[in-house]
Amino acid sequence: MALIANTPEPPYYAVIFSSHLTEDNNGYSQMADRMIELASKQPGFLGVESARENIGITVSYWSTLESIKQWKANIEHQEAQRLGHKKWYSSFKTRISKVERDYGI
Repeated sequence: MALIANTPEPPYYAVIFSSHLTEDNNGYSQMADRMIELASKQPGFLGVESARENIGITVSYWSTLESIKQWKANIEHQEAQRLGHKKWYSSFKTRISKVERDYGI
């Protein structure tokens, strides 16, 4: 996986997921890897960037709002969300934004 996602020309959407883990994070890394693997097969998925230090931040990129809704409705993803709420996250926030400009080298 590339460290910085190679996204297309805007517009597209970014789902920004910030989280803080509990002490009991057994199985979290495996589930996170599985979610990236699964998301990458979803229609409309454009890429992902992720970092974890004191907090974790994962940004996934999508072609449409509909593709984001379909990912949220994925059964395996819903199970990961349930486990996150119940076991892994002491706090989290999800933000969805439209990317209108991007640039870089």
